[in-house]
Amino acid sequence: MGPDYGTADAAATIGLAMTSQAEIEAFVGEQFPQTRCTIQAVGKLTATVRHTIGAEDLRPGGTVRGGIMMEVADVALYIAILGEIGIVPLTVTTSLNINFLRKPAASRAIIGVCRLLKVGRALVIGEVALYSEGSEQMVAHAVGTYSIPPKR
Repeated sequence: MGPDYGTADAAATIGLAMTSQAEIEAFVGEQFPQTRCTIQAVGKLTATVRHTIGAEDLRPGGTVRGGIMMEVADVALYIAILGEIGIVPLTVTTSLNINFLRKPAASRAIIGVCRLLKVGRALVIGEVALYSEGSEQMVAHAVGTYSIPPKR
């Protein structure tokens, strides 16, 4: 029987090692200076990110734009994946599906809590719960798939 790529030991099983939060922060700061997402935590198959909301992030009606929540979900997935497989810059989103559940607070940061569901050799699947900071009610839920480039 082969390795179970949905377990916490999946990365080690396929020859990958966890990357520290400091290493990921340095990489993101250098490669993605435009992002306003900050890394709150990186763990085994998990990551939490925070995006401060400003007036430019709001749409008519005083709610956070959907694109901002999608960005938070995408960044949370990417951070969790880098935490598992190491710094692989060309790991890319292949799909991202988001369900908006309720109106987020316009005056609070958006928090994205990611959990990786499967880490394979070529694909990683994860989910992200999005919250208005300080609230326990989820404002959106996303599921995404990333492609890991083949080793050369």
